[in-house]
Amino acid sequence: MTPQKTPRPNRLAQGGSLAAILLATGAPAPAETPPTLKDAYKAHFLIGAAVNRTVATGRGSGGFRSPELVGSDISLTKEQFNQISPENDLKWASIHPREGAGGYDFGPADAYVDFGIKNHMVIVGHTLVWHGQTPSWVFAGTTPPVDAGKAAAETPPPPPNGVAPNPAGRRYSRTAGGYATYGPFATRDELLRRMREHIHTVVGRYRGKIKVWDVVNEAIADGGPNVLRSSPWQAIIGPDFIAKAFQYAHEADPDAILRYNDYGLENPAKRQKLITLIKELLAQKVPVMAIGSQTHVSASSPSFEEEDRALTEMETLGLPIHITELDVNSAQGGQRSNGADVANNAATTQGGLVDDANQRLSDQYGNLFKAFLKHKLVKVVTFWGVNDGVSWRANGKPLLFDGNDKPKPAFDAVIRAATSNTTNSK
Repeated sequence: MTPQKTPRPNRLAQGGSLAAILLATGAPAPAETPPTLKDAYKAHFLIGAAVNRTVATGRGSGGFRSPELVGSDISLTKEQFNQISPENDLKWASIHPREGAGGYDFGPADAYVDFGIKNHMVIVGHTLVWHGQTPSWVFAGTTPPVDAGKAAAETPPPPPNGVAPNPAGRRYSRTAGGYATYGPFATRDELLRRMREHIHTVVGRYRGKIKVWDVVNEAIADGGPNVLRSSPWQAIIGPDFIAKAFQYAHEADPDAILRYNDYGLENPAKRQKLITLIKELLAQKVPVMAIGSQTHVSASSPSFEEEDRALTEMETLGLPIHITELDVNSAQGGQRSNGADVANNAATTQGGLVDDANQRLSDQYGNLFKAFLKHKLVKVVTFWGVNDGVSWRANGKPLLFDGNDKPKPAFDAVIRAATSNTTNSK
C-alpha cells in the first residue's frame, strides 16, 4: 500500500506574506518594478511624447538610429506614454509641400495616426498655422511688395523645391513682416482660401482620430510692445488670421480640442501678451479650448515658485493647460533663455553640460512636476521627444531617458513627485 502524502500547508491562506514565504524557502524576492510614467500620473493628467517618423513607421532614417535602437524607441514609447504628438509630419512643409490638391503627402502622417490608434493613445495634431516650416508658395501671389526693387535685391533666389533650406523654415527679407516669399505676395483673400483649404483637408482627413490640434503656433512676439510677432500671416491677412484658423479647424472637426500653443510663457511679459490675446479671442467667441505651454526650459530656471506663478496666471483664463513640448536643457549655452526659436537652437546647446548635470536635471524635473500636480487645470504633459538621442536639443541631454532608452535619475525624480503627491494628499 502506497503511503499517503501529507499535504503541505498553504501558508498564503494562513496569512503569510509572499515575500516572507519566498525568503523562507530560499527563493529570491521579486524585484520591485518602478511604475511607468503613464501609470504614475494616470489620476492626474496624460503623459505624452513627441514621436519622429522612425517610431511611427518602425523604420530607421539615413543611419540616424539603428534598427535595434528604433525598436527600443518604439517599445519605450508604448510602455511609458499614453499620448503622442508628431515632431514634423503634420507641419505644412511636410504634409502639403506643393501647391494644389495634388500637393499633399499623407503617408508619414497616416503612419503616425495609425501608430497612435493601434496603441490606444490620445493623438495630437501639430501644427496647422505657423510662421515656420511653411512652404514659400503658401504666401506667394500676384501682389508686389511695397518696395519691389529693394526686395528683389535683398531676397535670395528660391531653392529648387520652393522651400527655404534653413532648419527653421523661415524665409527672411524686409518685406512681409520679416519673411520673404521669393516673389509677389498673395492677397488676403488668396491666403485665407489656402488656409481654409489646408485646414479643412488635413483636419477633415483625421476627424475623430486626432483628438487635439495645435491650431496656431508661436504667434506672440517675444519682445517689444506688440502682442503678435511679425509674420507673413499677420502681414498679409492681419491679426484676425488666428480667429480664422480656429474657425476653420472647428468647422472641420467640431469635436476636436483646439489649442493655442506658444513658448516662453514662463516670462511674465510674454505671458501677459498671451492672456491679452486669449481674452480677446474668447470675447469674440473664437473656439480656443486649451492653452499649450511648450515649457522648453533650462536646468537653471524657472524655479518652482516661478512655474507655479506662471500656471496660476494662465489659470485665470479658465481653460485647460497642456504642457506641450517639455524638456530641460542642461547645456551651458541654454541656461540664460527659455525660448524655443529654432534658428537659435544651436547656440543653446553649446558649451558642454552644466556641472552636476544629472542632479540639476533631476531637481528641475522634480520641481516642474510638483508644480504641474498642484494645478488641476493641467490636463496633459508631453515631453518633446522620447529620449536624448532623438531630441532636437540632444547636446543638452534634456529628457528622462538617455540615447539608449535607459532611465536617468530625472526619471526617478518624476516618479517620486507623483508618489509624494499621492502620499501628501491622503
